[in-house]
Amino acid sequence: MTVAVRVIPCLDVDAGRVVKGVNFVDLRDAGDPVELAAAYDEAGADELTFLDVTASSDDRGTMLDVVRRTAETVFIPLTVGGGVRKVADVDVLLRAGADKVGVNTAAIARPELIAEIAERFGRQVLVLSLDVRRTPAGTETDSGFEVTTHGGRRGTGMDAVGWAARAAELGAGEILLNSMDADGTKSGFDLELIGAVRRVVDVPVVASGGAGAVAHFPPAVAAGADAVLAASVFHFGELSVGEVKDALRGAGHPVR
Repeated sequence: MTVAVRVIPCLDVDAGRVVKGVNFVDLRDAGDPVELAAAYDEAGADELTFLDVTASSDDRGTMLDVVRRTAETVFIPLTVGGGVRKVADVDVLLRAGADKVGVNTAAIARPELIAEIAERFGRQVLVLSLDVRRTPAGTETDSGFEVTTHGGRRGTGMDAVGWAARAAELGAGEILLNSMDADGTKSGFDLELIGAVRRVVDVPVVASGGAGAVAHFPPAVAAGADAVLAASVFHFGELSVGEVKDALRGAGHPVR
């Protein structure tokens, strides 16, 4: 049975507002997260992803309130990431109404966290959020791709493809694969990166970073993505969820 491709708007939330920038800087306001979520639910989005871009402890209460209000308003799956450092953080987000929780920096620091979360809540709850860039001069990895932290600003020297494979083995149920090189550029998804990760994992891969036109989405799926994620092109009305689904359908990819 062929699984339908999911189309996922991503809402980057800072202090209770949705923001969007290029390569995670120059953030501009894109509205109230709960209102946007409701609009996307009505427009046919399959899921929503919330990323707490500042993820500092003082914003945690604000973010929980946003998650709670969104979960009461929409009935599609909700993934929440940003600032998740321990198993207890996952528990709090799930109780607030999240269906899946993204981990990134804390898992890099302590990979056992992935196994701990998967064992406690089931691997379907755990999304490994992976911010990847092509390796800069002076850094080498086997794949040519490096894991970054701090919104793509800090390199780790870790091979991104190898880390994806290890995280899936440890219990990550899904990989949110964000190309930091393509993020916010609207020049298309990083197809080489998607293909490289697809070859080493058997869990769903969500392609993120670079969407600028409907024509960009089918190639991402052809490269190996199970779901496609975008932010600013949806928030500012440049593309609709329906248009993306039509393009995917037209290219022979099943959608809901």
